[in-house]
Amino acid sequence: MNYLEDYPLSWNHLLEVLPDGVAFVDEHGLIRYANERLTVLTGYTRDELVGQAVEMLVPSRERDAHVVHRGEYARDPSAREMGNDLNLILLCHDGNELAVEVALSPLTLDGKEWVVAMIRDDRARRAAEQVRTEFELHALATAEALSESEQRFRLAFENNVAGMVFADLEDKILAVNDAFCQMVGRTREELLGHDSTPFTYPEDLGISEEANRRVTSGETDQVSYAKRYVHRDGRVTVAEVHRSTARDPEGRTLYFVMSERDITQERALTAQLSHQALHDPLTGLANRVLFEDRLSQAHEKVVRQGGLNAVLLVDLDDFKGVNDTLGHFVGDKLLVAIARRFDQVTRSSDTLCRFGGDEFLYLAEGLTSPAQAEQVAKRLLGALAEPFSIAGAHLAQHASIGVVVCDATSTDYTESIRDADVAMYEAKRERKGHHVLFAPSMREQATSRFALLQELRQALQAGEISMHYQPIVDLATTEVVGFEALMRWQHSERGWVPPDVFIPLAEQSELILELGAFALREAMSAASSWERTGARTGRPYVTVNLSAHQFHDPGLVSIIEGVLRTSGLIPERLIIEITESVTLLDVAETLGVIEHLNHLGIAIALDDFGTGYTSLSYLALLHPKIIKIDRSFVSPPQQSARNDTLLETIVSLGKKLNVTLLAEGIETRAQFERLRLLRCEFGQGYLFSPAVPADEVEALLARLPANWG
Repeated sequence: MNYLEDYPLSWNHLLEVLPDGVAFVDEHGLIRYANERLTVLTGYTRDELVGQAVEMLVPSRERDAHVVHRGEYARDPSAREMGNDLNLILLCHDGNELAVEVALSPLTLDGKEWVVAMIRDDRARRAAEQVRTEFELHALATAEALSESEQRFRLAFENNVAGMVFADLEDKILAVNDAFCQMVGRTREELLGHDSTPFTYPEDLGISEEANRRVTSGETDQVSYAKRYVHRDGRVTVAEVHRSTARDPEGRTLYFVMSERDITQERALTAQLSHQALHDPLTGLANRVLFEDRLSQAHEKVVRQGGLNAVLLVDLDDFKGVNDTLGHFVGDKLLVAIARRFDQVTRSSDTLCRFGGDEFLYLAEGLTSPAQAEQVAKRLLGALAEPFSIAGAHLAQHASIGVVVCDATSTDYTESIRDADVAMYEAKRERKGHHVLFAPSMREQATSRFALLQELRQALQAGEISMHYQPIVDLATTEVVGFEALMRWQHSERGWVPPDVFIPLAEQSELILELGAFALREAMSAASSWERTGARTGRPYVTVNLSAHQFHDPGLVSIIEGVLRTSGLIPERLIIEITESVTLLDVAETLGVIEHLNHLGIAIALDDFGTGYTSLSYLALLHPKIIKIDRSFVSPPQQSARNDTLLETIVSLGKKLNVTLLAEGIETRAQFERLRLLRCEFGQGYLFSPAVPADEVEALLARLPANWG
């Protein structure tokens, strides 16, 4: 199995064209990937290698030592090379042994730790050492030995796939093979008698000179280094150079032997792997690993020099709707476009990171006041002001931002991300599309809300959640025509927990879907019994409120169909209440769900009418059966002629659209009379009754209607 098949194709391409064998080894020492070159070197197929312990490639006499070396590397990955003076041997499929060098690199991908092993056929280097040995014996050998030595030299030198160079004490080239000529794009005639300065990459000038100094001074006999050459065609080639010293019997330096291997593609792969490990593959921004490293460095800088840093967590509002309605392709394109907008307003000293999903992190360094951090937040929000054009669709996108300001007294800089998350949710709670500056009290509130959410989960299982029912009255006759199902939570220690406290908490998680299904089951089961208790009209219906999350849940219609079957309630006695915000989330999807419900015989009520942002044209599209007039128009804090005019206008609009009007929050006889005068059909409120438990509905039906005239 190829464990890298999910990664970019360019990786696999680079791995397969490398001249060295490559193996990816996991933390248990098992081979999880092998390239084609490794199969050639070992004689095993890829399927025979992958999934096996790496010790299968080590002769049995050396396996214990290899396990020890691997354990030492796991403890200290800075020891990146194995092979120097170890004479490593590769055990091939046919039982033959091959001398190799092994270079190791640690790599973290998707949270997993790997070791990348580059396995190099060491015969070229050893051949070079053999060449040096042969040259040292040259002066002492007989004429016959000299002939044999020259023949071996030509085989090892001229035909070597690695670049081979002999140079004098001034580093001028004495001999060179075809492989080196091809590496630098020069002929032998252009190279002989000259050093490498003319075709050395400018920034690497001095590397060969320093290596030459070390071996000439006797500091070492061998040295390895990497340097870049400029090919005649302009390409930059990276070479790994092994420089050895040839000495006479008295120890005087005669010349230098250099074996040079082209590692350009290997370096490109390493750079790509490193970039991938630290950057988001979709947007190219820093990922969390790189962000936390920058955050650590920024904190240390503030401790040394003073000043302030800020961490901003940006969460895109309602982004899920883009993926759900337009698809992930458009969603990804929008994320990339948003990243480019943010990048344009990012200071060079700051770090922008894609935190994951639809969240971004921003590190602002070198600030002098919290106000500057808030200015950064405003710039990021401003970058989203203009709509995006993606795949022919014009998309408006907003965001909520949590801002945390950090100084030298911050004991744990990583907490700033958590605190920014707390402030971001506070921003969403208050009003989407703006930012909030973190305060310590928010953490306590967040902890309390989290604890309450966990208790809410337990309460649903323990039966502490119940449905109460508030009567909906025909204002002309005061007969009960229906009930609104309202959720209640009787906490074992806290007492009654208000719905406006626990419902928003549930909406921040998938728990809202469980509560919604519970409300539908309980309400429809209760409503199916009302007709059997002999209500006077014989037709009280039940309305159930659904949040945007619930209404756009793909399983909603099937859930309702299932509950209708089990409860026996006829669809015409169920009305689903939605707010204007549900419509705003996605008009096309909302209309699709409403069409399914209407086909079943289930009507829609538009709740809190007049308080949201819905265009009047939406009313014509949605065709709601009922418009619920918000209590702010029915029982305003202060009476005014303007409010009376608005109430009258809403009722008149409903009549012209042939929609039933239901007034909420009727608390006084005067409000009741006013609505009857306007010929508003239905109403509910404390004047008639608060919401009551299911077992009290029968008594309430017997008590109403009452004489309100």
